[in-house]
Order: sequence, then C-alpha cells, then structure tokens
Amino acid sequence: MEFLLSKGDCIRDLKRTLLFLVLTCLVALVCTDQDYYSLLGISKEASNREIRQAFKKLALKLHPDKNQNDPDAHENFLKINRAYEVLKDDELRKKYDKYGEKGLEDHQQGGRYESWNFYRYDFGIYDDDPEIITLDRGEFDAAVNSGELWFINFYSPRCSHCHDLAPTWREFAKEMDGLIRIGAVNCGDNRMLCRIKGINSYPSLYVFKTGMNPVKYYGDRSKESLMHFAMQYVTSTVTELWAGNFVNAIQTSFASGVGWLITFCAEGGDCLTSQTRLKLAGMLEGLVNVGWMDCATQGELCDNLDISSSTTAYFPPGATLTNKEKGGVLFLNSLDAKEIYLEIMQHLPDFEMLSAASLEDHVAHHRWLLFFQFGESDKSNMHEFKKLNFLLKDEHIQVGKVDCLSAPSVCSNLYVYQPCLAVFKGKGTEDYEIHHGKMILYDIVAFAKESVNSHVITLGPQNFPGKEKEPWLVDFFAPWCPPCRALLPELRKASKHLIGQLKFGTLDCTIHEGLCNMHNIRAYPTTVVFNQSTIHEYEGHHSAEQILEFIQDLMNPSVVSLTPDTFVALVKQRKRDEVWMVDFYAPWCGPCQALMPEWKRMARLLNGLITVGSMDCQKYFSLCHQENVQGYPEIRLFPQKSNADHHYYSYNGWHRDSYSLRSWALGYLPQVSVDLTPQSFTEKVLHGKDHWVIDFYAPWCGPCQNFAPEFEVLARTVKGKVKAGKVDCQAYAHTCQTAGVRAYPTVKFYPYQGAKKNVLGEHIDSRDAKGIADLLTERLAVIKNKGKRKKSSRNKDEL
Repeated sequence: MEFLLSKGDCIRDLKRTLLFLVLTCLVALVCTDQDYYSLLGISKEASNREIRQAFKKLALKLHPDKNQNDPDAHENFLKINRAYEVLKDDELRKKYDKYGEKGLEDHQQGGRYESWNFYRYDFGIYDDDPEIITLDRGEFDAAVNSGELWFINFYSPRCSHCHDLAPTWREFAKEMDGLIRIGAVNCGDNRMLCRIKGINSYPSLYVFKTGMNPVKYYGDRSKESLMHFAMQYVTSTVTELWAGNFVNAIQTSFASGVGWLITFCAEGGDCLTSQTRLKLAGMLEGLVNVGWMDCATQGELCDNLDISSSTTAYFPPGATLTNKEKGGVLFLNSLDAKEIYLEIMQHLPDFEMLSAASLEDHVAHHRWLLFFQFGESDKSNMHEFKKLNFLLKDEHIQVGKVDCLSAPSVCSNLYVYQPCLAVFKGKGTEDYEIHHGKMILYDIVAFAKESVNSHVITLGPQNFPGKEKEPWLVDFFAPWCPPCRALLPELRKASKHLIGQLKFGTLDCTIHEGLCNMHNIRAYPTTVVFNQSTIHEYEGHHSAEQILEFIQDLMNPSVVSLTPDTFVALVKQRKRDEVWMVDFYAPWCGPCQALMPEWKRMARLLNGLITVGSMDCQKYFSLCHQENVQGYPEIRLFPQKSNADHHYYSYNGWHRDSYSLRSWALGYLPQVSVDLTPQSFTEKVLHGKDHWVIDFYAPWCGPCQNFAPEFEVLARTVKGKVKAGKVDCQAYAHTCQTAGVRAYPTVKFYPYQGAKKNVLGEHIDSRDAKGIADLLTERLAVIKNKGKRKKSSRNKDEL
C-alpha cells in the first residue's frame, strides 16, 4: 500500500504547534460537518454491499449528467464519491473512524468520477441478486475454504463480455441454489485479490473446493454448459436400489443415524429425473442418502413396500419400511429439488440442547460450536445450519444449543446477552470465542475451523490481563464495526505463530464499556499489546503478516528511539562508514501515524546496511527546532562521512511506502559492484577464476533504475563468495548482444568450474536480492559437491 504526501504536510510553522495539537485532538474526537456515513445515508455498521447500494442510489440521483443546471452538482458529487472511496476500503475506513478526515491526509485522492451510464449499467452488477454472493478480499478465503463447493465469476465492470454473461449467470445461480455456492468478485474494487488469484482476463470463471486446486472454466457461456461443468464437481452419488442391496443399504445407513430419500419409478405418476436426484444428493450430502428404485424390474420389492405408483419418500433412521403410517415416513408431492430439500431439512433432528449442569462437562474435553438462544430461536435459516455437523466433522467439532432463559447464570458468566454462537476449544468454559461475523453457513464454518485451531479467546472483567508476566495482545472492538470484523480472522492467523510467546484476546466494548474507557479506547478496532507495565498500540494494516511484523518489532526493535543525547552520540558523531535514517515526527500527526508501520518495515529491509531511528518532536521540541525541522514527518538520511559529503539529505519523494523509502536510501550507499567494460568483462568474468553475477542494464530503462539499489544489496550479501558486476548495454551493445541479452535489466550468473566460462552465462529470473542470493548459494553448493565428486573419482583412478 502506498502512502501519498499531502500538500499541507502536517505543520510548517512550529511556533503554532500547541494550537494545532489542540485542534487536531478536537478533530479526532468530534464528527465533521460532512460525516461520510451521513452523506451516504448509512449506519456505521453498514457492510460493503450496503455501502455500494447506497452510493449507487445517490450517484444516479445526484450525478452532474442529470443535474446540468445545478452549479454545485460537481462539488456535491465529489463529496459522496469521496465518502464511498473511503468507506469501501477497510484500512481507510478504520483511519476515518479513528481520526476523522485528519487521518486521511496521506490519501487525498479523488476528483474523478464516471459517467451516469457507468453507475446505472456497470456498477455493482450482482449486488441485487440474492443467489449470487459478492465476495471481497476480506471474506474470500473464508468462503472458499469452508468445505462447500463454489463457482466464482471474476469480472470487471468495464468488460462488455462480463455484462453479456450476467443474465445467464443469474439464471445459472437460481438453478444451482442450495447445491453450489455461486459467487462474484468485482476485480475493479478488488484488484489485489484478483492479482493474487492470477486473474488476467474477464470474465474468468473458477470452481473452488477444499482439497483441490481451483479449476478454470473454458467452455461456452450457456446455462446448460455451465451446469454440466459444475455438476462434475458434485461428488455425491445416487444409489440404484434393488432386491440384492436394499436391506443392507438401509440398515447400514440407519445404524449411522442417516436416513434415505428414495424415488420409486413405476408406470403411473412421475418420479424424480436423474438430474433432480443428483442435485438432491449434493444438497443433502452427509445428511441424507439419495436412491431410486425401478419398480418395473423390482416389482416384488415395490409391492412389499406397498408402492403402486411413482412416488418419492423420505425414510428417517429407524423408520419401519413395511408400515408406512407408523414408521414416520414422509411422502413428498413435489418434483422440485429445492422444495423437497427444504421439506426434508425441516424434518431432520435439531441440535442437542445443553443444560447449565451439563455444559461444563461437555466442553471440558471436546470441541463444541454452540448456539446461544433466548427461548425459541429464529428458524428462518436454521435448516441450512443442520449441515454444520457434517461440515465440521473432520475438525471433531460437535454442534449444540444453550437456552439462556433456562441457564441465565451460564450466559451471564460468558458475557452472552443476546442470541449468538461461540466456539469452545475443548479446554473448559474459559477457552472460548464468540462469533461476530455473518450468520451465513460458510462464514460460520470458516469461523469454527479457524477458532478451534487458533489461540484467541473472548475477554471480560474476570479474565482481562492484569500484570501477568506473559504479554497479551488485546483487540478492543465493537461488533457493529466492519473493520473490526475484518481484523478478527487475521488475529486468529497471527496467534498460531506466537504460541507460548503472546496470548491473544478480544474485548467487546459495547458490553464492557467501563474497561474500554479505563484504557482510553476512542475508536474501533484498537489493538494493544500489554507487556507488564508497558503498553504498545498497533497502528498497522489488518493483516496477519503485519501484525506478526509488529510483534517481532516489539521483541527485536528495528527502529532506534532517539533522545537528544543519543542523537548526538549515535547520529551526529557516527562512525565514518555508518549511515543513518531518522524520522522526525509528532505522535498526534496523522501522516506520521500512517508512516510508522512502513518505517519499521523499511528498517527491517535495511537491516545491516543502514541504521534507522526516530525522534519524537513533541517530547524533544527543542532539538527538532535546533535541527531546523520544518514539518512532520521529516525524513533525513545521514550518509557516510567524507570531506565532500552533505550534512544530511531530506526525502522529498511522493511515496512513503517501505519499498520506495528503501530504494531512495540505498542510492546513498557507496557502490560495491564493479562497472565492467568489454575488456574487463572478457578478462575478469569469462577468463577469470572467480564466480560473477552480472547486471546487464541500460541507463534510460526505468526498471533498471529501480533494480540498481537491489543489485547493490545483492552485491553486499554475496561479497566474498561471488563478485558482482554491471554492464552498460547502451555503451557496450555488442557485449550485451554476445551475452544473449534481449531485455533490461537481465541478471546472469557466471560460475567458475575450472574452464573458460560460457559467454551466455546462466539466466536468473528474479529481481529480489534475497531470492537471487539464495539461488546463488544453492548453485555454489551444487558446484562444490560436483568438484568433490570429480576429485574423488581422480583419486580412485590414480589408485
């Protein structure tokens, strides 16, 4: 993610610092006149889909194309467009919720919008289709790893073929409803997700199923062809029942608690088609076996079952097949797969109800997913949840219910005050986590699987960390806050990597308001690490990787926190060959807060090359004034000392992400690689007895300029093992042509193996210093082993 400099970059007049500090605090605590949620007419808990729908409605009404006589139409539309751009992005939304517009100073984009026709016809193609689930980056992995079968349409709103497919995709989704999850990903809004998934054309249609690689669809885009392709991945089977297998099949199934749905095909009436049977087998997988019987060939068996015409019936476990009226057999009059599915699901047994007395014993040694209800539960979608036992079987998670009206003390001790569900991890009632996601099957399955294997627990006053020796990461959140919900699965992922080093807990501030006020929580989510008396607030992005980086940085700080004394001793009086980078910042400054995680990441990338520090100019105002710091953040590089060197260099670049800052800094390190001419390339590289890695480049080539600092890092990394050289292909075109160079930059390895080297060398297809260094290390090991084998062979020959 890139951080862009704002024009009024924090404060330029340090004499007014205190005044601006007060104003900034006020901005963070009160709503602006143009509250983004109010502008779009939505609540703070609005989902991405609701945000898109609200914006589209306003866009069609307020667009300048439809209000050409209104001189304020352009400005009014820019306001709602800006609100949409911020609120649809989880990271920007978090900053806006916490700091208001002040926190967005590094993201002053906008000023552009599309035509009215775009919002009318191209925007949010599938937002109004209940059978199609529009997935964003934050929920994609949970969906496709839930165990259900997914068929997903990756599209672009500007793609005409995507719009041509849309009506067919809607009809296909209705046909597959209940059997396969049909999804859609808008690659215009989720570019990173589509890039990660390798999507390079639209529409791209992929089947996802746990345990197999995604499969791309290449057929024609008719509903029939899509159905034929999708049904290949429905692995459920329909059993043909006859006299030879009937009794054994029924008894075996009943013994395991699974009933049978059987369609009997006779001369009179209608039986289910083979396609409908297969659909039902997929929809009822793990819950009910599906079979059919041909009464024309199995007449005696059908007569014994009193079947005289085509019919379909559900036989629950234990049903008496020869006495239909007393055996609880359910006869179905519909031929529609969805109607039959719903009727059978209603007749399947409900989850086990746990009492207050039995709860502790149940969760002490077994994993449970429990629905907490207050009296009768809403049964509108409970039938679908009956699939949970089957979908969670491999994780050894049992599913049950608790009625809080019957067990009020149990629910109160667990901080359960409204209907919800929670996972108990098999270690008693203290080790549990409450679900705050969508009450949709795939989201519940993903939560349950993640939670039982993670180390995140729900906190309250009774178990909130005090002054324990072991550090805790606590996420203060509100369930209505979408960025909070997006962060929770990332915390679970991160917790798996820090077992025994850090405990993870979440605190619901809507329930525990007093605890949150005690810790001065003013925005959600606020993530804090408590390490005895020391408190560290996390300001990074909502990803497990960056949370882990933050924790790693706390354990092994990458940035030196400077004081006036250490600034003089370490930076001003640095050793002759030392290089320092220093960030002069103020804690209240929005762009400074945005820079901090990038600054730490850059420091780790520069580890061993450049020492990185930071100076708090609110705390050490006099020193910053003495150093003529004019604004925050002020980034300065102090180079190696020489008579001709500048005192420092200031960073004036447009981007403040870790990689841009790193590239800028590396440009000030002295060159370690060797500039080669045609003569020196021949003498030293081709005829010499050293290993060489060569960067063939052109001075005018942008990617070459970007790669140059990376190559210098490589040169330092492999120094002493491999020599690094550079060849200017603009000045020495013939040398590069002879070496087989066809593009810039090109990296080649020339190993010495006891003879003249091949001028073509060994091509390296990487632009990452660490990656290239690893490749060279592996290659050198192979050469070394090969040399040992040759030497051993010669010794044997001599003997």
